[in-house]
Amino acid sequence: MIAVGHQLNSSNKMVEFSQLGDNEVFSAFTTYGTIALAKVMLMSVITSFFRITRKAFDNPEDVPNPHKEENIKKFLRKDDRVDRVLRAHRNDLENIVPFFCIGLLYSLSDPDLTTALWHFRIFVAARIYHTIAYLTPLPQPNRGLSWLIGYIVTFSMVYRLLKNKLYL
Repeated sequence: MIAVGHQLNSSNKMVEFSQLGDNEVFSAFTTYGTIALAKVMLMSVITSFFRITRKAFDNPEDVPNPHKEENIKKFLRKDDRVDRVLRAHRNDLENIVPFFCIGLLYSLSDPDLTTALWHFRIFVAARIYHTIAYLTPLPQPNRGLSWLIGYIVTFSMVYRLLKNKLYL
């Protein structure tokens, strides 16, 4: 159970937030959470790359030399590859944000380090593979299975939190 400014560990002792650096599970979560969030940020760069190389923009001000009417008509368009990257990015937001929130609570609930590491590593690997499968594109069930694996990992942390650490 988390109190303001404190963490209640399994021996019912209060731990100061300043001691979180000593918590190996929290450190592991910080590592893998950072990788997952950096991956979300990378999707913005990939989107920009595809927009520029495919010359497919959403906004008139992004069009090269927007003062020429023919450029606006030519470059202000939809592109299947750009849309694919945008869908992969949206899917990351729909899955990595919940993982980050649940993973934070889970890491503060004093779980077993080995179990926590498996949760974090499998999730991050599944999300990286999901993006590769989405952008390549690899045939199904590659993308679907990688999504499902990440979802199951996040739900496993939810289940463990509800079962072991929360008062219902």
